[in-house]
Amino acid sequence: MIVGDRVGGRSLRWGMVGGGRGSQIGYVHRSAATRDGIFALVAGALDVDGERGRAFGIALGMDPSRSYPDYKVMFTAEAGREDGIEVVSIATPNNTHFVICKAALEHDLHVICEKPLCFTVAEAEELAGLAKSRQRTVGVAYGYSGYQMIEEARALVAAGELGDIRVVNFQFSHGFHNTAVEQESPSTRWRVTPEFAGPSYVLGDLGTHPFYLSEVILPHLRIKRLLCTRQSFVGSRAPLEDNATVLMEYESGAVATAWISAVNAGAMHSQKIRVVGSRGSLEWWDEHPNQLSLEIQGQPPRLLDRGMPYLHGTALEEDRIGAGHPEGLFDAWANLYRRFALAITGSSQTLTFPGIEAGLEGVRWVENCVRSADQGGVWVDYR
Repeated sequence: MIVGDRVGGRSLRWGMVGGGRGSQIGYVHRSAATRDGIFALVAGALDVDGERGRAFGIALGMDPSRSYPDYKVMFTAEAGREDGIEVVSIATPNNTHFVICKAALEHDLHVICEKPLCFTVAEAEELAGLAKSRQRTVGVAYGYSGYQMIEEARALVAAGELGDIRVVNFQFSHGFHNTAVEQESPSTRWRVTPEFAGPSYVLGDLGTHPFYLSEVILPHLRIKRLLCTRQSFVGSRAPLEDNATVLMEYESGAVATAWISAVNAGAMHSQKIRVVGSRGSLEWWDEHPNQLSLEIQGQPPRLLDRGMPYLHGTALEEDRIGAGHPEGLFDAWANLYRRFALAITGSSQTLTFPGIEAGLEGVRWVENCVRSADQGGVWVDYR
């Protein structure tokens, strides 16, 4: 159980790029990182408008001299301080991730980056090589992987409880963008603009989340080939998709389907993953994240609850409060930031965390999906 102990005995000196006033995800990052006192926010370049960002940094309690107009000034200035930042989180639009992450690594900083890590596999491989040569950790903000029941699902598969894996189905299909909401919402507008969002909308913005969950739960599966179709039901979003369907074949013979959408009218999140084996199945739904459905053929279906002693040890490791009390998104993100800190400090950990390879695979998956869809929805080799 987590009781607030600091990883490494002290707070890591932490900075942020982006995530300024009004940024929902910026608030999530700050709340999660500082939850256990593991990270201390000491510097930031929080807004594309330097003065606005500086004012918000000061409002957060930041030293005015360390609330910077942009990331370049921040990285240079902090590198010259004995108490300069050690880690930086990047919470900016997609098109800036690669250049900011590269600059951070070149200044010997550990990085926690919003997804997607970048736009192309070539860029991701460049970042991976730089992180390795600089011996720095890069984490990717796949926040849903911090939920404890994802670890239980992983443990059940590893223990053979489901048998041989045959079918995987995942989706992230909300309905909040079923009309052109971006006309009135700047925070949505950039997500459907290729210049800022990159080669996809929902595949990269939504689909990479459950895709990473599938990698966590099923680390032994390797995609052989995939087929993707994508649509722009709100026509002004073309060429970016607001709905996509993906079929995948794994090297083991298992198959997968994915439905990724922002136009599932009436739905909330509808992020789910179901894994079907030769003996049984499991299912997790992010709207009920404290529970995991387990169905073994010939046995009564079971609903497993977070925090209970019948779970595997890794699923109990990050309990923050006893069983029966629901934990939510901020807890999951705090768990993820704790795992990032363990990796950064070289501390021992048994839990998975989305590192540079996870970021690279997310980019590879989107790149292949777009390649397939743009050829008319054909099968393409994954690697």
